[in-house]
Amino acid sequence: MEINKILTADVLDIIFEGRNKTYGAYELRKTYNKRLRIAMLVTAAVVLLLTLGFIISNINDSKKTKAMVVQDVQLEDIQQEKKELPPPPPPPKVEPPKVEMAKFTPPKIVKDEEVKEEEKPPEVEKLEDTKIGVVNQEGIKDDNITAPPVDQGKGIVEAPKDNTDYDKTFTKVEIESTYPGGMAAWARYLQKNLVYPDDAASNEIQGAVVVQFIVDKEGNVSDVEAVSGPAELRQEAIRVIKKSGSWTPAIQNGRKVKSYKKQPIVFKLESQ
Repeated sequence: MEINKILTADVLDIIFEGRNKTYGAYELRKTYNKRLRIAMLVTAAVVLLLTLGFIISNINDSKKTKAMVVQDVQLEDIQQEKKELPPPPPPPKVEPPKVEMAKFTPPKIVKDEEVKEEEKPPEVEKLEDTKIGVVNQEGIKDDNITAPPVDQGKGIVEAPKDNTDYDKTFTKVEIESTYPGGMAAWARYLQKNLVYPDDAASNEIQGAVVVQFIVDKEGNVSDVEAVSGPAELRQEAIRVIKKSGSWTPAIQNGRKVKSYKKQPIVFKLESQ
């Protein structure tokens, strides 16, 4: 190559001086920078599209709000359904045993020869373990007949004594303790005070928490603990029960008593 052309010639032209430039290596090296720019532009465009798609997806997700649905349920509603079994067959009818009875004959004064054999009164020794009736009947001796207790000299039957300890904490009562105002008031209280834990909401944890506590005779709440339900929701359920104020005490035999109470609290998310 001439000296005056070397100063203005491309490096590739100098390298391939006198060689076969149509073989391929020359063209590949000649267009290398152009192909590199195209590859970088394509890569940048793909990355940009992926980034825009991710941003748009997050914006759409942020527009979806999760609302907490508060509903009141009975403890029986969250228990597992039990398989109904057919009713047992009725027990065979057993005839009660016949009790030996002696006919009572009203006494009347007659001649000895006029007294009939069947109308003679039974001997006193036989009446000690024999029941008095209107007919003579053979059967078992009635040894277990006891008279009801009577008031001395008055003939008045005494009522059975109530030995119930009304100061203990009852586990079963005739009428359970309730939230003042009933279910509607309890649902309003939950709607106003129940706060869905952030961790549980972000992980979409739902379920029912059963809280056990004691309601005393004045309606005060104590010994609050969660006995079942998701662990992430238990503290909030306990907090709501402790904050609920006074309850209506349970009733046993017409008296207010201290009793255990199990109250289910349902946590449910609803996407909007």
